[in-house]
Amino acid sequence: MTAREITAPVRLVGPDGRLDPASIGWARRQLHDTDRIGRGWYGWGRNKRWEYWGIVTPTHIIALTIGALDFANVRQLWVLDRATLTDIDTFEISPGNRGVVLTGTHGTGVNASRGKRLHLRFEDTDAGTRLRARSDRVRVDLLAETWPGHEAMGIASPHSRRLVDYTVKDVDRPTRGILTIDGVEHEIAGFGVLDHARSRGRYRTDWNWGAAVGEVDGRRVGVNLGGGGADGIRNGISHTGFTVDGRVHKIPTALEWDFDPSDWMKPWRMSTDRVELEFTPFYDRYAHTDFLIIRSTTHQCFGTFSGRVQTDEGEWIRVDGLEGWAEDVHNRW
Repeated sequence: MTAREITAPVRLVGPDGRLDPASIGWARRQLHDTDRIGRGWYGWGRNKRWEYWGIVTPTHIIALTIGALDFANVRQLWVLDRATLTDIDTFEISPGNRGVVLTGTHGTGVNASRGKRLHLRFEDTDAGTRLRARSDRVRVDLLAETWPGHEAMGIASPHSRRLVDYTVKDVDRPTRGILTIDGVEHEIAGFGVLDHARSRGRYRTDWNWGAAVGEVDGRRVGVNLGGGGADGIRNGISHTGFTVDGRVHKIPTALEWDFDPSDWMKPWRMSTDRVELEFTPFYDRYAHTDFLIIRSTTHQCFGTFSGRVQTDEGEWIRVDGLEGWAEDVHNRW
């Protein structure tokens, strides 16, 4: 089974706001025009525009979030000190689109969010994406590097003509810069992962997602693990794939997830015909939000992966020692 690869520019939705069937598939580079998501009244209340950056370094883990949901928008800066396993979390929610600016299509400018206690700005440049954030205790100024020919997995996999879904999972972005905590500067270097979404989705969503990135045997490897179960394959497309030295290898089959929700620190297992992975957590980031119609419960575990993945050419690549996360999420918004 192979999913349709998009190789020419296409619009996600037409002038009437409904899905363009020609957009269904996946791409190695930015070919989907998603400018109409979040514009006009068609589908209002179901638009979900999202920019999430996760950065893993030997000393710290950083998560930066800008999200817009039509009726509200959110921003978050989270930092974990790996030596002490203590975290700093700043989260804000604002009505409507107050304080938020998001690009219509990925890679076309600046995404920014400004609140009372937290400011974030993600700016695409020729060298990569400049990631800046500022809260009372934390300052972030990083560059997530990119280069000509860099590939990232973009997926258009709608629920219906009205409820469309487009994401980019960019799992291989060497990232470096300055993290300042309580006035103390830390020069950091690691890898960043982007989760970009321009979607018109369902109110109730449940998913598993995992990502890992690093160097193995002199090669740079980034892994994106999509959800399993009934939604693991939609329109013949999975959300699982990986990169080797910047080239995408797409996994067409649904991933099977095996984990114990009564003990999040037990090893997780993810498998399909070309993926055999075990994930050992060292930290569970638990979050619960309940703002009337906006509800979310998340266990995002950070840890180390072992096992192997198979390239499009049939080569098995070990991923032992790659660091990243695996999560179980239940949203109502």
